[in-house]
Amino acid sequence: MINTIKFGGSSLANAMQFQKAKDIITANPARRYVIPSAPGKRNPDDTKVTDLLYTCYARTAAGEDSSSVEALIRGRYQEIIAGLGLALDLSAEMDQIFTNLKNGYGQDYAASRGEYLNGLIMSAYLGFPFVDASEVILFDENGNFLSEETNQALKKRLGSLNTAVIPGFYGSMPDGTVKTFSRGGSDITGSLVARAVNADLYENFTDVSGFLLADPRIVDDPVSIGVITYKELHELARMGACVLHEDAIYPVKEAGIPINIRNTNSPAELGTLITSSAGQQPSHEITGIAGKKGYCTLSVRKAGFDSVQEFENTVLTILEHEKIPCESIPTSPDSISVLVPQKPYYCKEFEILSQVHSALHPDAIYLDSDLALVAIGGRGTQARDHIVKNVFSALAEAHIHIRTIDQGMTDLAMVIGVADCDFEATIRVIYNTFIRDEFVNGASTFKL
Repeated sequence: MINTIKFGGSSLANAMQFQKAKDIITANPARRYVIPSAPGKRNPDDTKVTDLLYTCYARTAAGEDSSSVEALIRGRYQEIIAGLGLALDLSAEMDQIFTNLKNGYGQDYAASRGEYLNGLIMSAYLGFPFVDASEVILFDENGNFLSEETNQALKKRLGSLNTAVIPGFYGSMPDGTVKTFSRGGSDITGSLVARAVNADLYENFTDVSGFLLADPRIVDDPVSIGVITYKELHELARMGACVLHEDAIYPVKEAGIPINIRNTNSPAELGTLITSSAGQQPSHEITGIAGKKGYCTLSVRKAGFDSVQEFENTVLTILEHEKIPCESIPTSPDSISVLVPQKPYYCKEFEILSQVHSALHPDAIYLDSDLALVAIGGRGTQARDHIVKNVFSALAEAHIHIRTIDQGMTDLAMVIGVADCDFEATIRVIYNTFIRDEFVNGASTFKL
């Protein structure tokens, strides 16, 4: 068995968290390839090391004194090293980092050093070889990620190593310049390593016990999901659900490697298993609720237009030209409605409407603004009719008006649009209808 195991920033924020991580790793000999993030917050008022590094870079680039921030960064790592009782001195490494920043090394280099230094500590603490991600995670000269080249480099380097620590979040371009993924990119590194070593499982340890069925900032103490498919996760992530970086899904999905989201602070809990398919039925009628605010619907009507496809393509081409993403496209023979993010649309509204009028000479154009989208997941189409009926009934009873609906053809039961001001209430009503009522009626919770 081979497991790749990634730890998030909160899981490695201090020496105590490092100790928890080591206990988790050594509890299972299959956990052979470790991907650490930079130290996160130790408490709500703390600052992540990555943010300190960004600040250090900004001050240095502006010609300002950065010594106070440098001292904070040095202190964070020294505190971890001392707490672990390691005979490890990173002062020369940090001296070089701060010298490089003063010599013009870029923002990506600065941000990546949090993972790099934490990787050196984790390597010394576990006794695992250290593999610098800049040598095996590859980007082209324009900063575009090179998937196949990275896979080959990782296979070649890790093929001879039974264990290794590979820092997350960054790689390098052909000239050696450090390039980072977007925030949360250590998740991506973990999935790339899992694919390269043909892992049986990619374990992602964070500060929550798996993927929650609803946003805990909206719903009090939501239940976690035992098993979810990649397809369901993708749909819910697209609607705002966040448990790992979305780009981390594709490498392991293609390789058929499941992801297990676990809690570093509660390692006995099984968390959420993300798989290509799920034979077991979910424990609840719905598998997730997620959503986003800030949408609007642009509706264009023209009676007697001969080609619906031409009508649709014209509007979509205009939106694409103005770089406005489109969420859904309900159509009829004489009209098309496009659901788009409101803020970027408003910034280009005059240009878009001018082009629509010029290309289509429409009879009317309507705008429905201040919409929120809520996605309700339900595995398989058998539950669809029941879910739709219950959602409509529950929201009507709560006096929440549904302004759009898209049932689609995927495992996701539907996406509904409500007023922005009803967003949180909508999620709570749906959760209470399908989850809390089940507990009232004595339903049990599914366990992996």
